[in-house]
Parts: sequence; C-alpha cells; structure tokens
Amino acid sequence: MLRVAPTGKPDCTDHSTAPVLDALQAYHDQDQLPFTPPGHKQGRGADRRVRAVLGDAVFRADMLAVSGLDDRTTSHGVLERAERLMADAVGAEHTFFSTCGSSLSVKAAMLSVAGPHEKLLVSRDAHKSVVSGLILAGIRPVWVDPQWDPRLHLAHPPAPDAFRAAFEEHPDARGALLTSPTPYGACADIGAVAALCYARGVPLIVDEAWGAHLPFHPDLPTWAMDAGADVCVTSVHKMGSGLEQGSVFHLQGDLITPQTLASRADLLDTTSPSVLVYAALDGWRRQMVEHGHELMEESLARARRVRAAVQDIDGLHVNGRDDFCGPGRAHDLDPLQIFIDLSALKFSGYDAADWMRRHHRVNLHTSDHRRINAQLTHADDETTEARLLDGLRDLVAHADELPPCPGIHVPDPGDLRRQVTLPRDAFFGEVEQVPADEAVGRVCAEMLTPYPPGIPAALPGELLDRAVVDYLRTGADAGMLIPDAADSTVATIRVSVHDVGAD
Repeated sequence: MLRVAPTGKPDCTDHSTAPVLDALQAYHDQDQLPFTPPGHKQGRGADRRVRAVLGDAVFRADMLAVSGLDDRTTSHGVLERAERLMADAVGAEHTFFSTCGSSLSVKAAMLSVAGPHEKLLVSRDAHKSVVSGLILAGIRPVWVDPQWDPRLHLAHPPAPDAFRAAFEEHPDARGALLTSPTPYGACADIGAVAALCYARGVPLIVDEAWGAHLPFHPDLPTWAMDAGADVCVTSVHKMGSGLEQGSVFHLQGDLITPQTLASRADLLDTTSPSVLVYAALDGWRRQMVEHGHELMEESLARARRVRAAVQDIDGLHVNGRDDFCGPGRAHDLDPLQIFIDLSALKFSGYDAADWMRRHHRVNLHTSDHRRINAQLTHADDETTEARLLDGLRDLVAHADELPPCPGIHVPDPGDLRRQVTLPRDAFFGEVEQVPADEAVGRVCAEMLTPYPPGIPAALPGELLDRAVVDYLRTGADAGMLIPDAADSTVATIRVSVHDVGAD
C-alpha cells in the first residue's frame, strides 16, 4: 500500500480509540458491498469447510485497505491515525506498520541508511533478513563480531568497543545495525553504541524484533528508542498480540527523514496489505496503553515462578543473568525468555523439543545442541505454566529414552567468517553445487542458516573453512534445521565458481 509520509501532526492521544478496528466496524455497519478483491467477498464465496476451521470473522475482516477500510483517496486517514497512536504509545516520533514482518522493516531501514557499495557496520549475529537486505541493496557489510562465551558455546551482542574499533577502521561507514535482544534474550548496550553513532553523525538501526513488550515496564531491558536508536524494528507478532507478519518500525531524530524511510518501505512492501494484520497491531497498541504495565507485571512474576520451578527439576538449569550477563557477555537479559540448559542430561535440545511435542503437545521455541527455550508472554496463565512444567518433569523422568547428543563441532565465531566479496556478487554470480568437503576453502554462494533462531552460520561472499562446514554437517546430523540451504542436509554446498581475492 502506497504510504505518504505525514506532513502535519494532528492530535492522536486518545488511546481508547482503534482507528483500524473502528473502520472495520463502520464498514459492516454501513452495509458496504464490495465489487473489489478479495474474491471471497467477506466469506460468501469461501468453502464452508475452510470457514469451519478459520471462522467467518476472519473473512469478514479481510478487505482492501483502499476502497474498503478507507476510501479511494484514504481521506479518512485510518492507517495514518493508527500509526500516530502507536508512535505516541511508545514515545517515537514516527511509526510505520508492516504486514510483511520485520523482514521487510529491517530492509527498509537499511536501504534508508546505505546504498550500493556503501559500508554499514552490522553485528554478525544478525537475522537472515539483514543478509537479504545486503544482497538486495549491494551494501558492503563491515561485520562486528559478537562476544563469545566458550563455556556455554553462545554468542552475545557485540561490545561497544567492537563498534568503536570498526568505526575507527572504517570511518566512511554510513551507520550501524545492531540486534537486541537476541533470540536468546541477551541485550546489547544500545546506549553506548548509539553514542558512538551520534558522535559520528550517522544513524543506528536496532533490530529489536524480540522486544515489542519492552516499552511497557521499567523492569524490562531498555528499549531501543529510549536508548537513542534512530530506527527500531519490532515484530509485534513475536512478543505482543500481533498476528504473524505484524511488525512496526519506529523513527526518531533527523538523520533519516520519514519520507525517505516511507519510500524505501514502499519499494519492498506489498500493494495488498492485510487489514487483519493492521487491525491486530492497532488493537495491541490500545491494549498495552491501557493494561500493558499490569500485563507485564504479571508476566514478570510468572517468569520468576517458572524459572524457580524449572531450576528445582533435577538435571535442568535455567540460564539467568549470572550466566548471560557481565563483562564479555550481554549487557542485560529479557527474563521472559526461559532458556534451559540440558547439558547435565546428555541429550540435545533438538531431541528434547521433539519429545515434548510428541508426548505433551508442548511446542518449545528455540532449541540448539544443549538448550531448549520456552518463551513467556502476557498470554500465559496458570494452565500453560502447569503444562510446561509437567512436560519438563516428565522429560527428565524419561531421559534414558532419548539418545545421547551427537557430537556437534561448535566453533568459535572467529572461525565462521571471512568476507571476501559482496554478498550480492556471490549470491547472483555463477555458482556450482559441490560436496561439503570440497566446499572448504571456497566462497559460499548461499545462506546456511540454522533455524530457529535464523542467524546465518555462513552467508554469500564468506570463505568457508573447515570449522563452519563441520559445524553445519554435524549439526544437520543431530537434528539442526537448515531450511534455506539448497541441500538442507548440507551434504553439498553452493559455492562461487570463480576464485575471489580478498575484498
């Protein structure tokens, strides 16, 4: 949907209203009759078997944003008012909705900061959507290494000093991109990195996909806008009440104009946005303004109880601030991400997650070679808490039924990267598929991304060494999912046909 960046700023402080939801209700109250897409015409044409599963309300709310939710000229400003209310709710200067997830939002932010062959400092724990943005835009990444915990085999956000060193080596960098929180709930010192960017007059983008809830309680980590970021990208569907693909990106300061950000988003955005997704974003904002502090208070109390209860189960250890935070580690921790270390039980997180789904119909989120993760939100209650804990107790009771964790060769992050050409050049260049052993020493031409959490272990333009190939091969054998690989078993890898010298 073409979005015109706002020029005026009407009063948008009545958070009891929900412009998108109100417009949906008005559409039906006025008995509007569509001769437009979508072709199901408010569900009248949908198969009854589909409606039996999805419900009639889904189809009734599925309509065009223009000549449906609003008129042809969008004169009612439905979306603009909803976005202004969201900005006011969190203290941003401008907010934009995305129905294509934060994968779109972060790309739009990147394209607003750097262009083809221009440099952008990027934390190497970035999501694959960031790498996609590098490929599409032809941006030259300057990778900033995370802080590595060799004991837990876990990467935390880069230290401010790492960004300082990168700026000193690359003073022509157009800005920086930082991921915080990570999928492990580990948070960066955003304020210190923002200060470095501010001193150089360049913007900071924070991929805060996992932080939709952060503005609504003081006991949660500081959210990116309060810490001084210029652009903050947030997946409301991850930790809020948004529908899947519901994302917002916030803007403040004068280093990026709202017109620039809007135009970059329009390059990537769908021309058929989902009103359903808009409506959920709008309703979540109202919910959090009215009840957010109370909901987060309850969630934090529940997280404390769950953490204590899991810690009391023999063989399980809950990772807390003592594990994740401190010198050389994360700056802060989101306590709603419950990471459970299984190393004392000798089986992998992949097998544990599968066992929990198979035997208790409990779906865990991130799993790796030694951990599983239960993500708590304001939606959890005593029932969900009890099912999780019952399942974990039963998992431990049946530990002897799970196979021992296969050996996964987890390398130090320094072994995972040496960028020798632009990601775009390697991705779109001439490629071939070769056996994994023959790929060692070659230039990778695809993303190889264990998922979740979706952070590439190797990406186009990086030189593949033995450590990363062994990690991916042994990981795939142990149950790691690598869905974006041309060969998900990583028996073969796509590489550049031509030898490429160091960039």
